[in-house]
Amino acid sequence: MKNCPHCQTAKLQPTRYHGEEVDVCRQCGGLWFDKGELDQVLAAADDDYDKVEVESAPGYDLGKTTLKCPTCSELMVRNHLLPGYEVEVDRCPNGHGLWIDKDELEETHNASQLHSHLGQLNGKVNWKTWVFQFLTQMPVEYNIKPKRRPWMTWLLVLVNSLIFIAGILSPELGELFYGGAMVPNEVSHGEHLSALISSQFLHGSWMHLIGNMYFLWLTGDNLEDALGHWRFLGLYLLCGLAAALAQTLIDPASVIPTIGASGAIAGLFGMYLLWFRKASITFMFFVYQKKLPPWVFFLIWVGINILGMATGGQGVAYMAHLGGFAAGLLLGWALLGWVRRRYPVLLVLDHPKLMVSR
Repeated sequence: MKNCPHCQTAKLQPTRYHGEEVDVCRQCGGLWFDKGELDQVLAAADDDYDKVEVESAPGYDLGKTTLKCPTCSELMVRNHLLPGYEVEVDRCPNGHGLWIDKDELEETHNASQLHSHLGQLNGKVNWKTWVFQFLTQMPVEYNIKPKRRPWMTWLLVLVNSLIFIAGILSPELGELFYGGAMVPNEVSHGEHLSALISSQFLHGSWMHLIGNMYFLWLTGDNLEDALGHWRFLGLYLLCGLAAALAQTLIDPASVIPTIGASGAIAGLFGMYLLWFRKASITFMFFVYQKKLPPWVFFLIWVGINILGMATGGQGVAYMAHLGGFAAGLLLGWALLGWVRRRYPVLLVLDHPKLMVSR
């Protein structure tokens, strides 16, 4: 019978753990996993991952320990469980298995998810991402892949695009559509209030449309996955409404029509940076492309908007952007606990021992 590496004299006893037979020390509560057993346990514990290969992907080597392998009695090596996941485990240098202390067992349960997620979050910038951003001036996102198809995000992109194209092909139809633009002077007098919503689906140029739809797609798929299709739509429209009201409040006498989805999308930015903190968005510093945390990327974006508003930049509803962003932050903060319960992968990603490379 094998000895416990931690207690040394205590014997390991067979036990069932997530349906698989492993060895436990009844004295300290640690578990010994023979080669292949941890992968089998993780696959059994998580229905979404049938094939798990955590054992073959050890993290940072922390050096030898004083613990002996129960199988071959060699001093074991301490590693992080995964690259980027700083949960410490002890591995046999000859590959016979690994030892996990009792207080670290719970932190291994999500290893199968994290192995997949870290591969997506830790993607590297390369010549393809550089060329894309240099030519388009659009950032590249590194985030987990949604579990569900974001059909509401796709539908919003489609509706916005069809309205714009229809307005180009038919000037009469375009004139009808653009009657839905939001005019602060009208709204401040209680007139044409429907424009608070209709203006969100109108765009003034191809670049206006493409830029907005790209950022809607970039942030919308993950937010829709976390919220559900209809809640996502509701919060999207609510942020757009807040953006239009903010623009009206700052200049209620303006007769300049305001159009675009950017206020609603700015609200998505606020929720995204609170909920997907381990994601990365690239920023181009002249010709140098760098992955940034969402809060840094959107802080730069806020600064650009404040600068534009302070210098009197024309043709952009800066206050609508900032108002929508503030609404998204408020909603994101208010719903943070609820969305983590509904979408527990956010709790996994916010684990303090999870480190993302940027």
